[in-house]
Amino acid sequence: MTLTRTNLTLPVDLMRQVDELAGPRGRSRYVADAVAQRVKRDRLGRAIEASFGSLVPPGGRPMTRAEVSAWVEELRSEESD
Repeated sequence: MTLTRTNLTLPVDLMRQVDELAGPRGRSRYVADAVAQRVKRDRLGRAIEASFGSLVPPGGRPMTRAEVSAWVEELRSEESD
């Protein structure tokens, strides 16, 4: 993994909290992990927005709560098989 140096300006109180959790020698890794998590979440959000409405449910009508629950249970059972 190639690293790059950057300069960030963060609130003093936030930096103190990071140091309490990661230690002063663990700052970079802690911040990198937090940023990576945020990037993953933001990309997922964009993918969800981009695909909104692209799936048409069977019959062209929204599923009922019972249908959604059954579908989720079916997906979960496939994952555990």
